[in-house]
Amino acid sequence: PAEWLTVVYVMIAQALSGIAKDLNKMSAKSSIKMLVAAGQEGTLFKWVAVLTGSKNALKGVGFFLGGLLLTLLSFKGAMLLMAGVLALVWCYSLYALKNDLGKAKNKPKFTDIFSKSRSINILSAARLFLFGARDVWFVVALPVFLSQVFEWDYWTVGGFLALWVIGYGFVQSMTPKLINFKASVSPATETVKWASLLALVTLGIALSLHFNWEVKTALIAGLMVFGVLFAINSSLHSYLIVSMADADGVSLDVGFYYMANAMGRLIGTVLSGWVFQLYGLAACLAISFIFISLAALISAKLPATASNK
Repeated sequence: PAEWLTVVYVMIAQALSGIAKDLNKMSAKSSIKMLVAAGQEGTLFKWVAVLTGSKNALKGVGFFLGGLLLTLLSFKGAMLLMAGVLALVWCYSLYALKNDLGKAKNKPKFTDIFSKSRSINILSAARLFLFGARDVWFVVALPVFLSQVFEWDYWTVGGFLALWVIGYGFVQSMTPKLINFKASVSPATETVKWASLLALVTLGIALSLHFNWEVKTALIAGLMVFGVLFAINSSLHSYLIVSMADADGVSLDVGFYYMANAMGRLIGTVLSGWVFQLYGLAACLAISFIFISLAALISAKLPATASNK
């Protein structure tokens, strides 16, 4: 009934959707840790990158699929179809998934959800600022800016951002081929290097907006470069958390890491709307630069080798 569609109801539904998505993502990445033989860091990196990238590429496809469903089936029909597909996936999961996959030997206490590993705490803190840096300008400020300043219509803005997400996911999947990361390579060196490059690109876009230098070209081209570098950073982080997590109860470490990821996105989203309203997109990008710089500084505290956890 339409009268049930209050803001609170929709927020609860969205919250449940987010919880389900993160549990699915956490479980999938935890499972890779159990399925890949110990010491096969290259193989682990490859499959984590493929899983992460394909998930985000499908998210981009979802933008177009959502528009198609709304056009063909209306809102109610689209919701019923998606609910039906989710029900089928749920039933198949009950049949096909093994209950002991990734299960800890001992039942964890509530306090065990907080990681006791210094490396994972450092990586989680870096992840918080990394994703806060993306969402502080990408989630609210950028689409509104494209609509108001560039005068793009909703279809153009939505299509452009959907294609960006698909490309971002594709680059994530290709990251193991773009960077040669081995067990002997320092996680600190690699994460600091790629975060620093991302920070420089973000600063360049912010300066072009502040001084009004070729704004349209700088923003579109900068967004493309930002997407490539952010995808590499994200994929590298995703590999490191799976690699560093303890084999027994791996989902606890991965879950803590994604809790930090969600907190970063929340902070970024709130700041994106607030800062854009008061100071504009250039200010959002300046905060993004600060957040990425903090992520780089924090990442410098990661261990010297991937095997040192």
